[in-house]
Amino acid sequence: MSDPGAVQTELPITTATELAGAQIAENLGLCFGLIVRSMGLAKGFTASFSALRKGEVSQYTEVLEDSRRHAVDRMIANAHLLGADAIIAVRFDSSEIGQALTEILAYGTAVKLVR
Repeated sequence: MSDPGAVQTELPITTATELAGAQIAENLGLCFGLIVRSMGLAKGFTASFSALRKGEVSQYTEVLEDSRRHAVDRMIANAHLLGADAIIAVRFDSSEIGQALTEILAYGTAVKLVR
C-alpha cells in the first residue's frame, strides 16, 4: 500500500536511457527518493520463524515492496521539483544499516521533453 501523501502523477518513467515516442530536450540531472525502514518488532519476530522454513518470507517481501513504492513516490516528487516531464534510466539500490534497518533508494535522470 502506498503512502497516503504520495504523489499521484502520469509522469513517464523508464529504466531505458530514452523514452519511446518522445524526444529529450534537456537533462535536468539526478532525481532520487530515499527511505529507511525497520521491520518492526512484531513483523521481525514472525519473519524469523518464517525464515526457518524454505520459501518466501512474505513479511520481508511486503515491507520491501512497500518501501520501493514509497521511494519511487519520493523520486517522482523530486523530479517535479526539478520541473521534469519524465524520468529515464531509473534504478534501485538497497543496503542494510546495522541489523535492523534497510535503505531503499530509487534514482534516475529527470528530463524535459520536446513539446
